[in-house]
Amino acid sequence: MKKLMILGGSRYALPVIKAAKKLGIYTITADYLPDNVAHKFSDEYVNVSIIDKEKTLRAAEECNIDGIMSFACDPGVITAAYVAEKMGLPNVGPYESVCILQNKSKFRDFLTKNGFAVPTAKGYKNVVDALADIEMFHWPVIVKPTDSAGSKGVTRVDEPKDLEKSIQYALSYSHSDEFIIEDFITQHGYSSDTDSFSIDGELKFVSFDCQRFDPEAKNPYTPAAYSWPSSMSVEHQEELTNEIQRLLKLLKMRTAVYNIETREGTDGKAYIMELSPRGGGNRLAECLRYATGVDMITNMVKYSVGLPIEEISQQPYDGCWAEIILHSDEPGVFKELWISDEIVDNVVERDLWIEEGTSVGGFEAANEAIGTLILKFENQERIEEVLGNQSKYVKVQLM
Repeated sequence: MKKLMILGGSRYALPVIKAAKKLGIYTITADYLPDNVAHKFSDEYVNVSIIDKEKTLRAAEECNIDGIMSFACDPGVITAAYVAEKMGLPNVGPYESVCILQNKSKFRDFLTKNGFAVPTAKGYKNVVDALADIEMFHWPVIVKPTDSAGSKGVTRVDEPKDLEKSIQYALSYSHSDEFIIEDFITQHGYSSDTDSFSIDGELKFVSFDCQRFDPEAKNPYTPAAYSWPSSMSVEHQEELTNEIQRLLKLLKMRTAVYNIETREGTDGKAYIMELSPRGGGNRLAECLRYATGVDMITNMVKYSVGLPIEEISQQPYDGCWAEIILHSDEPGVFKELWISDEIVDNVVERDLWIEEGTSVGGFEAANEAIGTLILKFENQERIEEVLGNQSKYVKVQLM
């Protein structure tokens, strides 16, 4: 029986475990949190910090694994690439390339050196150096940890006097004590944050969506909803597809699912903001499976343990699709989820993760989501109406 080690034990690992079990693969979940939900469904649990490459490697060798994945789990991506390379297992790409993709500062440098459209950006290890470069940026700017995901530690800064506070906030979420400052690109329409797939370095399936935010949330840069298809121009989608393919070739990437963030700027340019060789959080690959029939999760499981994979090809969307990330704008105690009768028939899947009486946060980061709704609509106009006036149709009610 093939053995697959899955780094991270959040609920986003559950579809990976489900796909592996259907294939008769033995699953081993690993992290330092034994109460995480995915460990209840895997065949075995290993208690190890997944950001510790050497300890994870030793655990993988002891378990005699055939493959390793970090799906929708950003902290484990570099470790998974390291273990795979050391053990000679199927890998998403060279370890050094994965390190570039997983570090926002290294990634911006790589894009700049290779002629990609990129905002002015620079990475730092201390506040003093950053404050000395204030004149380099075109304000406002975005401050981020170089190595975090889920919008953790991200703030927009409009004036230099507020920069130091945002830097300290970013550092509080960084494992490496590094942060990046970059020009804020004012977007035209919606930005895109969705998943794509390559086989042997060839981009076989690429998607763009409308990434939406909740301005009332504690962190207005935490994604609160998505919809497909994208509002982005066809010309920019084609340009970005070509640029993503060029990036994969330059980095010698192989077979992988990618979470890719892109944006059309009001300056008329199209930007690759982030590209990570992992499935995105917020169940994006599952939504795309509903919308297109493309199963990136099962293919990634197969590849990771050396099984033949199915051919993937670009597929159209079967209608207009949306996902709402259920959350509370304010901290409190959860009472119930209310869904308007007007959209009940549009709900394809309702996945609520908490029960009445559970304490909830104010949606400062993606890990404070409490569930998802996947919906299908007859047209784009209806999506805009529902997602643009979400509180009329869906409410997380507190006690």
